[in-house]
Amino acid sequence: MIEITLAQTQPDYILIEELADVIWRKHYIPITGIGQVEHMLKKYQSAEAISKQVEDEGFEYFILRYDKTPVGYISIRKEEDKLFLSKIYVLSEYRGKKIGKTAMQFIEEKAKAYGLKTIMLTVNKNNTNSIKAYEKLGFINVCALVKDIGNGYVMDDYQMEKKI
Repeated sequence: MIEITLAQTQPDYILIEELADVIWRKHYIPITGIGQVEHMLKKYQSAEAISKQVEDEGFEYFILRYDKTPVGYISIRKEEDKLFLSKIYVLSEYRGKKIGKTAMQFIEEKAKAYGLKTIMLTVNKNNTNSIKAYEKLGFINVCALVKDIGNGYVMDDYQMEKKI
């Protein structure tokens, strides 16, 4: 059974930080290198950073559980005319169990509840498997983005969107 629950407390944010540490190291080190992964984990996925995003920036984080085991997380933010899907991550050993698909259905329902007709995300240009997965879900590449994230690192991404 797949459960999606709102992260609201410091223990929730610590759990997400722990999940991010495992998922990001395994997935992103081959794509961006360890230095950028460690920088991004500290800057964006520490419990402190998550708390600030929730309290000050309007992000909502949700924990994904499979048979009561925490296996991933998502983060979204309602923007003016789109729902920004900031994060969707599942531990590699739990992929293929429809967790990501269930999370995407949840995200679409959130967008509809907010009265939004578009979901937008960014994905690293070299993250080819994720790009293919997003395309299968109906997302299209709308533009390339390069964002300086400090310490000499950039996020070199595509912006993808899906109409719902």
